[in-house]
Amino acid sequence: MSTINPACARIDEAIEAFGIGSAINGRLLQKDPYGNGHINDTFRLRYETPDHSEKNYILQRMNHDIFRNPPLLMENIVNVTEHLRGIILSRGGDADRETLNVLKTRDGASFFRDTDNNYWRGFPFIERSICLEKVGSAKDFYDSAVAFGNFQKMLADYPATTLHETIPNFHNTPSRFRDFQQAVQNGDRERAALAEKEIAFALDRASETAVLTDLLDRGELPLRVTHNDTKLNNILFDRDTRKALCIIDLDTVMPGLSLYDFGDSIRFGASTGAEDEIDLDKVTLDLSLFEAFTKGYLEGCDGSLTAREVEMLPMGAKLMTYECGIRFLADFLTGDTYFKIHRANHNLDRARTQFKLVADMEAKWNQMAAIVQKCSL
Repeated sequence: MSTINPACARIDEAIEAFGIGSAINGRLLQKDPYGNGHINDTFRLRYETPDHSEKNYILQRMNHDIFRNPPLLMENIVNVTEHLRGIILSRGGDADRETLNVLKTRDGASFFRDTDNNYWRGFPFIERSICLEKVGSAKDFYDSAVAFGNFQKMLADYPATTLHETIPNFHNTPSRFRDFQQAVQNGDRERAALAEKEIAFALDRASETAVLTDLLDRGELPLRVTHNDTKLNNILFDRDTRKALCIIDLDTVMPGLSLYDFGDSIRFGASTGAEDEIDLDKVTLDLSLFEAFTKGYLEGCDGSLTAREVEMLPMGAKLMTYECGIRFLADFLTGDTYFKIHRANHNLDRARTQFKLVADMEAKWNQMAAIVQKCSL
Protein backbone atom coordinates (compact mmCIF):
# COMPACT_ATOMS: atom_id res chain seq x y z
CA MET A 1 0.00 0.00 0.00
CA SER A 2 1.15 3.56 -0.69
CA THR A 3 2.55 5.77 2.08
CA ILE A 4 -0.26 7.47 3.97
CA ASN A 5 -0.65 10.44 6.24
CA PRO A 6 0.47 9.51 9.79
CA ALA A 7 -2.85 10.92 11.00
CA CYS A 8 -4.44 7.92 9.26
CA ALA A 9 -2.67 5.37 11.46
CA ARG A 10 -6.02 4.40 12.93
CA ILE A 11 -7.54 3.43 9.59
CA ASP A 12 -8.02 -0.19 10.64
CA GLU A 13 -9.88 1.01 13.71
CA ALA A 14 -12.15 3.05 11.44
CA ILE A 15 -12.70 0.14 9.05
CA GLU A 16 -13.77 -2.04 11.97
CA ALA A 17 -16.10 0.68 13.29
CA PHE A 18 -18.08 0.76 10.05
CA GLY A 19 -18.34 -3.03 9.93
CA ILE A 20 -18.52 -3.17 6.15
CA GLY A 21 -17.03 -6.65 5.90
CA SER A 22 -19.55 -8.06 8.36
CA ALA A 23 -22.46 -6.31 6.66
CA ILE A 24 -21.69 -7.81 3.25
CA ASN A 25 -19.99 -10.97 4.55
CA GLY A 26 -16.95 -9.87 2.58
CA ARG A 27 -13.17 -10.02 2.87
CA LEU A 28 -11.09 -6.85 2.67
CA LEU A 29 -8.63 -7.14 -0.21
CA GLN A 30 -7.08 -3.66 -0.37
CA LYS A 31 -7.12 -0.25 1.28
CA ASP A 32 -5.38 2.31 -0.89
CA PRO A 33 -5.19 6.12 -1.02
CA TYR A 34 -7.61 7.38 -3.65
CA GLY A 35 -8.14 10.54 -5.68
CA ASN A 36 -6.42 13.93 -5.80
CA GLY A 37 -8.08 15.75 -2.92
CA HIS A 38 -5.99 18.15 -0.86
CA ILE A 39 -8.19 18.50 2.24
CA ASN A 40 -9.38 15.10 3.47
CA ASP A 41 -7.50 11.78 3.35
CA THR A 42 -9.43 9.44 1.08
CA PHE A 43 -9.11 5.67 0.72
CA ARG A 44 -10.73 3.09 -1.51
CA LEU A 45 -11.61 -0.16 0.24
CA ARG A 46 -11.95 -3.21 -2.01
CA TYR A 47 -13.86 -6.23 -0.71
CA GLU A 48 -14.45 -9.71 -2.09
CA THR A 49 -17.99 -11.02 -1.52
CA PRO A 50 -18.97 -14.71 -1.10
CA ASP A 51 -19.90 -14.97 -4.79
CA HIS A 52 -16.35 -13.78 -5.67
CA SER A 53 -17.53 -10.42 -6.97
CA GLU A 54 -16.06 -7.18 -5.66
CA LYS A 55 -17.59 -4.26 -3.79
CA ASN A 56 -15.82 -0.98 -3.23
CA TYR A 57 -16.24 1.73 -0.61
CA ILE A 58 -14.80 5.15 0.09
CA LEU A 59 -13.42 5.86 3.56
CA GLN A 60 -12.31 9.38 4.46
CA ARG A 61 -10.50 10.94 7.36
CA MET A 62 -12.05 14.40 7.66
CA ASN A 63 -9.65 17.31 8.10
CA HIS A 64 -10.86 18.81 11.37
CA ASP A 65 -8.26 21.58 11.18
CA ILE A 66 -10.29 23.09 8.32
CA PHE A 67 -13.71 21.71 9.20
CA ARG A 68 -13.75 22.42 12.92
CA ASN A 69 -16.98 20.64 13.78
CA PRO A 70 -17.23 17.33 11.88
CA PRO A 71 -20.44 16.21 13.67
CA LEU A 72 -22.32 19.28 12.41
CA LEU A 73 -20.76 18.88 8.97
CA MET A 74 -22.00 15.31 8.81
CA GLU A 75 -25.43 16.40 10.01
CA ASN A 76 -25.58 18.68 6.95
CA ILE A 77 -24.47 15.93 4.58
CA VAL A 78 -26.85 13.31 5.97
CA ASN A 79 -29.85 15.62 5.82
CA VAL A 80 -29.08 16.93 2.34
CA THR A 81 -28.33 13.53 0.80
CA GLU A 82 -31.45 12.00 2.32
CA HIS A 83 -33.47 14.86 0.84
CA LEU A 84 -31.83 14.31 -2.55
CA ARG A 85 -32.38 10.57 -2.33
CA GLY A 86 -36.10 11.05 -1.75
CA ILE A 87 -36.45 13.33 -4.77
CA ILE A 88 -34.40 11.06 -7.04
CA LEU A 89 -36.51 8.05 -6.07
CA SER A 90 -39.72 10.00 -6.66
CA ARG A 91 -38.47 10.75 -10.18
CA GLY A 92 -37.73 7.09 -10.84
CA GLY A 93 -33.98 7.66 -10.74
CA ASP A 94 -31.16 5.55 -9.34
CA ALA A 95 -30.51 7.00 -5.88
CA ASP A 96 -27.55 4.68 -5.33
CA ARG A 97 -25.69 6.35 -8.20
CA GLU A 98 -27.15 9.85 -8.46
CA THR A 99 -26.33 11.02 -4.93
CA LEU A 100 -23.85 10.15 -2.22
CA ASN A 101 -25.13 7.77 0.44
CA VAL A 102 -23.61 7.96 3.90
CA LEU A 103 -22.48 4.73 5.54
CA LYS A 104 -23.46 4.18 9.15
CA THR A 105 -21.18 2.74 11.81
CA ARG A 106 -22.05 -0.37 13.78
CA ASP A 107 -23.60 2.01 16.33
CA GLY A 108 -25.74 3.74 13.70
CA ALA A 109 -23.71 6.96 13.60
CA SER A 110 -22.77 8.84 10.42
CA PHE A 111 -19.12 9.16 11.47
CA PHE A 112 -16.52 7.52 13.70
CA ARG A 113 -14.06 9.19 16.05
CA ASP A 114 -10.91 7.14 16.58
CA THR A 115 -8.66 6.99 19.65
CA ASP A 116 -6.45 9.76 18.19
CA ASN A 117 -9.54 12.00 17.88
CA ASN A 118 -9.63 11.80 14.08
CA TYR A 119 -13.05 11.74 12.41
CA TRP A 120 -13.92 9.21 9.71
CA ARG A 121 -16.84 8.71 7.34
CA GLY A 122 -17.69 6.33 4.52
CA PHE A 123 -19.69 6.06 1.31
CA PRO A 124 -20.44 3.20 -1.06
CA PHE A 125 -18.21 3.62 -4.10
CA ILE A 126 -20.15 4.65 -7.21
CA GLU A 127 -19.03 2.12 -9.77
CA ARG A 128 -18.44 2.87 -13.45
CA SER A 129 -17.91 6.55 -12.75
CA ILE A 130 -15.10 8.92 -13.68
CA CYS A 131 -13.97 12.34 -12.51
CA LEU A 132 -12.74 15.03 -14.93
CA GLU A 133 -9.94 17.30 -13.74
CA LYS A 134 -10.41 19.91 -16.49
CA VAL A 135 -12.90 20.90 -19.14
CA GLY A 136 -12.27 18.75 -22.21
CA SER A 137 -15.16 20.01 -24.30
CA ALA A 138 -18.08 22.40 -24.25
CA LYS A 139 -20.36 19.37 -23.88
CA ASP A 140 -18.62 18.26 -20.67
CA PHE A 141 -18.97 21.77 -19.28
CA TYR A 142 -22.62 21.97 -20.35
CA ASP A 143 -23.37 18.60 -18.73
CA SER A 144 -21.68 19.71 -15.51
CA ALA A 145 -23.82 22.86 -15.54
CA VAL A 146 -27.01 20.84 -15.91
CA ALA A 147 -25.91 18.72 -12.95
CA PHE A 148 -25.16 21.70 -10.71
CA GLY A 149 -28.39 23.40 -11.80
CA ASN A 150 -30.37 20.25 -11.07
CA PHE A 151 -28.67 20.04 -7.67
CA GLN A 152 -29.87 23.58 -7.00
CA LYS A 153 -33.42 22.77 -8.17
CA MET A 154 -33.70 19.63 -6.04
CA LEU A 155 -32.71 21.66 -2.98
CA ALA A 156 -34.80 24.73 -3.84
CA ASP A 157 -37.40 23.91 -1.17
CA TYR A 158 -34.87 22.79 1.45
CA PRO A 159 -34.79 25.20 4.42
CA ALA A 160 -31.31 26.68 4.01
CA THR A 161 -31.28 28.28 7.45
CA THR A 162 -31.36 24.83 9.10
CA LEU A 163 -27.90 24.02 7.72
CA HIS A 164 -24.73 24.72 9.66
CA GLU A 165 -21.94 26.92 8.30
CA THR A 166 -19.09 24.44 8.02
CA ILE A 167 -16.66 27.28 7.20
CA PRO A 168 -18.09 30.61 8.38
CA ASN A 169 -18.07 33.39 5.76
CA PHE A 170 -16.69 31.02 3.14
CA HIS A 171 -18.09 33.02 0.21
CA ASN A 172 -18.73 36.27 2.07
CA THR A 173 -16.77 38.58 -0.23
CA PRO A 174 -16.82 41.62 2.12
CA SER A 175 -15.40 39.41 4.89
CA ARG A 176 -12.76 38.03 2.55
CA PHE A 177 -11.88 41.60 1.55
CA ARG A 178 -11.39 42.58 5.19
CA ASP A 179 -9.07 39.60 5.60
CA PHE A 180 -7.17 40.82 2.54
CA GLN A 181 -6.87 44.33 3.96
CA GLN A 182 -5.42 42.86 7.16
CA ALA A 183 -2.92 40.91 5.08
CA VAL A 184 -1.87 44.07 3.26
CA GLN A 185 -1.46 45.90 6.55
CA ASN A 186 0.32 43.17 8.50
CA GLY A 187 1.93 41.02 5.82
CA ASP A 188 5.50 40.80 4.59
CA ARG A 189 6.73 44.18 3.25
CA GLU A 190 8.99 42.69 0.57
CA ARG A 191 6.17 40.53 -0.72
CA ALA A 192 3.82 43.53 -0.70
CA ALA A 193 6.30 45.46 -2.86
CA LEU A 194 6.40 42.57 -5.31
CA ALA A 195 2.59 42.50 -5.47
CA GLU A 196 2.05 46.27 -5.66
CA LYS A 197 0.05 46.15 -8.91
CA GLU A 198 -2.10 43.26 -7.71
CA ILE A 199 -2.86 44.98 -4.40
CA ALA A 200 -3.90 48.13 -6.27
CA PHE A 201 -6.11 46.08 -8.61
CA ALA A 202 -7.91 44.51 -5.66
CA LEU A 203 -8.33 47.78 -3.76
CA ASP A 204 -9.70 49.54 -6.84
CA ARG A 205 -12.68 47.15 -6.80
CA ALA A 206 -13.51 47.47 -3.11
CA SER A 207 -16.87 49.11 -3.84
CA GLU A 208 -18.12 45.96 -5.61
CA THR A 209 -17.33 43.47 -2.87
CA ALA A 210 -20.70 43.84 -1.13
CA VAL A 211 -22.93 43.90 -4.21
CA LEU A 212 -24.34 40.41 -3.70
CA THR A 213 -24.46 40.42 0.10
CA ASP A 214 -26.28 43.78 0.01
CA LEU A 215 -28.90 42.31 -2.34
CA LEU A 216 -29.28 39.36 0.02
CA ASP A 217 -29.70 41.67 3.00
CA ARG A 218 -32.38 43.66 1.15
CA GLY A 219 -34.26 40.49 0.25
CA GLU A 220 -33.60 40.88 -3.47
CA LEU A 221 -31.72 37.58 -3.62
CA PRO A 222 -32.94 34.44 -1.81
CA LEU A 223 -30.80 32.45 0.60
CA ARG A 224 -30.39 28.95 -0.81
CA VAL A 225 -28.67 25.65 -0.16
CA THR A 226 -25.45 25.91 -2.12
CA HIS A 227 -22.53 23.59 -2.81
CA ASN A 228 -19.94 26.39 -2.67
CA ASP A 229 -17.16 24.46 -4.42
CA THR A 230 -18.57 23.79 -7.87
CA LYS A 231 -15.44 22.78 -9.74
CA LEU A 232 -15.78 20.26 -12.55
CA ASN A 233 -13.90 17.65 -10.52
CA ASN A 234 -16.65 17.65 -7.92
CA ILE A 235 -18.96 15.82 -10.31
CA LEU A 236 -18.88 12.13 -11.13
CA PHE A 237 -19.62 11.29 -14.77
CA ASP A 238 -20.91 7.96 -15.99
CA ARG A 239 -17.93 6.15 -17.50
CA ASP A 240 -19.96 4.70 -20.37
CA THR A 241 -22.38 7.49 -21.31
CA ARG A 242 -20.20 10.44 -20.20
CA LYS A 243 -23.31 12.01 -18.64
CA ALA A 244 -23.01 13.91 -15.37
CA LEU A 245 -24.11 11.54 -12.66
CA CYS A 246 -23.55 12.69 -9.07
CA ILE A 247 -22.40 15.79 -7.18
CA ILE A 248 -19.68 14.94 -4.65
CA ASP A 249 -17.55 16.71 -2.03
CA LEU A 250 -20.43 18.06 0.03
CA ASP A 251 -18.33 19.41 2.91
CA THR A 252 -19.12 23.03 2.03
CA VAL A 253 -22.86 22.55 1.46
CA MET A 254 -24.40 25.33 3.53
CA PRO A 255 -26.55 28.46 3.20
CA GLY A 256 -25.46 30.74 0.36
CA LEU A 257 -26.35 32.26 -2.99
CA SER A 258 -26.93 30.40 -6.23
CA LEU A 259 -24.59 32.95 -7.79
CA TYR A 260 -21.71 31.54 -5.75
CA ASP A 261 -22.12 28.13 -7.37
CA PHE A 262 -22.53 29.54 -10.86
CA GLY A 263 -19.63 31.94 -10.45
CA ASP A 264 -17.14 29.44 -9.07
CA SER A 265 -17.84 27.08 -11.96
CA ILE A 266 -17.17 29.84 -14.49
CA ARG A 267 -14.00 30.88 -12.68
CA PHE A 268 -12.66 27.34 -12.76
CA GLY A 269 -13.97 26.03 -16.05
CA ALA A 270 -14.35 28.91 -18.53
CA SER A 271 -10.81 30.26 -18.25
CA THR A 272 -8.47 29.53 -21.14
CA GLY A 273 -5.49 29.25 -18.79
CA ALA A 274 -4.51 27.17 -15.80
CA GLU A 275 -5.19 28.57 -12.34
CA ASP A 276 -1.47 29.18 -11.85
CA GLU A 277 -0.53 30.12 -15.42
CA ILE A 278 2.52 32.38 -15.55
CA ASP A 279 1.90 33.65 -19.10
CA LEU A 280 -1.12 35.88 -18.55
CA ASP A 281 -1.66 36.26 -22.30
CA LYS A 282 -3.05 32.73 -22.13
CA VAL A 283 -5.70 33.68 -19.56
CA THR A 284 -9.05 34.89 -20.92
CA LEU A 285 -12.73 34.18 -20.46
CA ASP A 286 -13.88 31.73 -23.13
CA LEU A 287 -17.30 33.09 -24.07
CA SER A 288 -18.32 29.85 -25.80
CA LEU A 289 -17.73 27.95 -22.54
CA PHE A 290 -19.47 30.71 -20.59
CA GLU A 291 -22.50 30.28 -22.85
CA ALA A 292 -22.41 26.48 -22.62
CA PHE A 293 -22.40 26.58 -18.83
CA THR A 294 -25.02 29.34 -18.58
CA LYS A 295 -27.35 27.40 -20.87
CA GLY A 296 -26.87 24.16 -18.95
CA TYR A 297 -27.17 25.74 -15.52
CA LEU A 298 -30.43 27.49 -16.33
CA GLU A 299 -31.81 24.32 -17.89
CA GLY A 300 -30.86 22.34 -14.80
CA CYS A 301 -32.41 24.93 -12.49
CA ASP A 302 -35.56 24.64 -14.59
CA GLY A 303 -37.16 27.93 -13.58
CA SER A 304 -36.26 27.70 -9.89
CA LEU A 305 -34.12 30.87 -9.98
CA THR A 306 -35.64 34.32 -9.65
CA ALA A 307 -35.31 36.91 -12.41
CA ARG A 308 -32.92 38.90 -10.21
CA GLU A 309 -30.70 35.86 -9.70
CA VAL A 310 -30.52 35.29 -13.44
CA GLU A 311 -29.73 38.95 -14.07
CA MET A 312 -26.84 38.84 -11.59
CA LEU A 313 -25.14 35.72 -12.97
CA PRO A 314 -22.28 37.70 -14.57
CA MET A 315 -21.62 39.43 -11.25
CA GLY A 316 -21.50 36.03 -9.58
CA ALA A 317 -18.79 34.98 -12.02
CA LYS A 318 -16.81 38.17 -11.52
CA LEU A 319 -17.02 38.28 -7.71
CA MET A 320 -16.17 34.62 -7.20
CA THR A 321 -13.09 35.09 -9.41
CA TYR A 322 -12.14 38.30 -7.62
CA GLU A 323 -12.69 36.69 -4.21
CA CYS A 324 -10.46 33.77 -5.10
CA GLY A 325 -7.82 36.21 -6.28
CA ILE A 326 -7.74 38.18 -3.05
CA ARG A 327 -7.58 34.93 -1.07
CA PHE A 328 -4.52 33.82 -3.06
CA LEU A 329 -2.97 37.26 -2.69
CA ALA A 330 -3.63 37.47 1.05
CA ASP A 331 -2.06 34.06 1.53
CA PHE A 332 1.00 35.16 -0.45
CA LEU A 333 1.36 38.30 1.66
CA THR A 334 1.15 36.36 4.92
CA GLY A 335 3.61 33.60 4.05
CA ASP A 336 1.63 30.93 2.15
CA THR A 337 0.00 29.37 5.18
CA TYR A 338 -3.29 28.12 3.64
CA PHE A 339 -2.90 27.11 -0.01
CA LYS A 340 -0.25 24.55 -0.81
CA ILE A 341 2.53 25.93 -3.04
CA HIS A 342 4.97 24.16 -5.33
CA ARG A 343 7.26 27.01 -6.35
CA ALA A 344 8.33 30.48 -5.26
CA ASN A 345 5.56 33.11 -5.63
CA HIS A 346 3.04 30.40 -6.51
CA ASN A 347 0.15 32.12 -4.74
CA LEU A 348 1.05 35.42 -6.38
CA ASP A 349 0.90 33.72 -9.77
CA ARG A 350 -2.50 32.32 -8.86
CA ALA A 351 -3.74 35.76 -7.83
CA ARG A 352 -2.52 37.25 -11.09
CA THR A 353 -4.44 34.71 -13.17
CA GLN A 354 -7.65 35.44 -11.25
CA PHE A 355 -7.26 39.18 -11.66
CA LYS A 356 -6.48 38.80 -15.37
CA LEU A 357 -9.71 36.82 -15.69
CA VAL A 358 -11.62 39.51 -13.79
CA ALA A 359 -10.25 42.17 -16.13
CA ASP A 360 -11.25 40.13 -19.16
CA MET A 361 -14.76 39.69 -17.76
CA GLU A 362 -15.00 43.45 -17.36
CA ALA A 363 -13.97 43.90 -21.00
CA LYS A 364 -16.61 41.35 -22.09
CA TRP A 365 -19.32 42.45 -19.68
CA ASN A 366 -21.93 43.38 -22.28
CA GLN A 367 -21.37 40.11 -24.12
CA MET A 368 -21.76 38.13 -20.89
CA ALA A 369 -25.01 39.93 -20.11
CA ALA A 370 -26.32 39.29 -23.62
CA ILE A 371 -25.50 35.57 -23.33
CA VAL A 372 -27.36 35.33 -20.03
CA GLN A 373 -30.38 37.10 -21.52
CA LYS A 374 -30.38 34.79 -24.56
CA CYS A 375 -30.07 31.64 -22.45
CA SER A 376 -32.87 32.73 -20.11
CA LEU A 377 -35.47 33.16 -22.85
